[in-house]
Amino acid sequence: MKKSNSYRLARCGLIAALYVVLCMAFQPLSFGGVQIRFAEALTLLPIFGAEYIPALVLGCFLSNLLGSVLPDVVFGTIATLLACLLTYKLRNLRWKGLAIPAALPPILVNAVIVGPEIAIFFMDTPATLPVMALNALTVGLGQLVSCGILGVALVHLIERTPALSRLFISKKK
Repeated sequence: MKKSNSYRLARCGLIAALYVVLCMAFQPLSFGGVQIRFAEALTLLPIFGAEYIPALVLGCFLSNLLGSVLPDVVFGTIATLLACLLTYKLRNLRWKGLAIPAALPPILVNAVIVGPEIAIFFMDTPATLPVMALNALTVGLGQLVSCGILGVALVHLIERTPALSRLFISKKK
């Protein structure tokens, strides 16, 4: 049991670090009004266990701390927490064998929280409802690529590859 807990802790530390590395490696795309944050594909990992939630929240927090400013540290991290919790709740739902329902929370939550956040805190124009809606749309489209395409493909790959399943899926005791 102790080995299993140590393994999970190490795995989650690696996931948090991977989230940060992906954000920093693709920094021009990871931050801003039009963003495709490739690290967000990892937000589907709570499908495989709740222990991924704190790892992803920590990874998002550190990424925003290193690559953005305080409002994004707060609102972006809250969005990731909510998205991961909802993804975990939808972990057993599949559409045509794919984890598409579980990809919806990160897409929608980030669009609703991060889109308006960008309009309010980072734009030179007034944060009107149409501007916030446009930002929500652009963030949502980026999330669609990261979570709806890459994240769903990642989950499918993990579920279909025995070696990856052993790495990512915790054994229930």
